[in-house]
Order: sequence, then structure tokens, then C-alpha cells
Amino acid sequence: MMEFSQGDLIQVSGFKNLFLIVSKNAFIRAVHMFHVCPVLKNVAEGPLHIPIKGINEYSGTVICEQLKLIDPSERACIRKDRLSYAATVNISDAIQGIFEYD
Repeated sequence: MMEFSQGDLIQVSGFKNLFLIVSKNAFIRAVHMFHVCPVLKNVAEGPLHIPIKGINEYSGTVICEQLKLIDPSERACIRKDRLSYAATVNISDAIQGIFEYD
């Protein structure tokens, strides 16, 4: 199985768009699954719709509220690009903000 990391932009079989892996690396290693958010083209920017650009120039908008759990042993996944550490932290902070207390 290919090793995946937080910040990877992946293609998941059966979907046209890419997904961003947002789970911590320790979680990925422990359960061999990861949480992803879809990355779409031509979507308006907003607090939970964050534009990104991968290190290999892939661009789109991460839809942070559409968090999904993927088991890569059940779905074919291929790494296509990767986000910078700063961009990954920005996305993680937005997702964490969804679950904070008022």
C-alpha cells in the first residue's frame, strides 16, 4: 500500500475531483485510514471554502465542511500533488474551528 500523509492531494477511484488528506499522520499510521476534504474547481471562496495551490501547481478550493473518512485498502488512491506545510496548517485550523465550543 502506498504511504499517504497529511497535506497530500489524492485522486480517489470513482471521483473526478481531487481530495486533500487532513488527518494527522499519527492517526493515518494507527488506523490505516484518513479523513479527506474534496477539492473543487470554480467554487466561491469563504470561511470554510479555502483556495489552495499544490507544490506541483494543482489549484482548487478545499470544501472543509465535507469531511469524509477513506479506507485506501478499499478504494484505489493515487497521490497527485501536495500542499505546503503552511497551507496544510491553515486548512487544519479551519476544520478544527468547526468543532470548537462556543
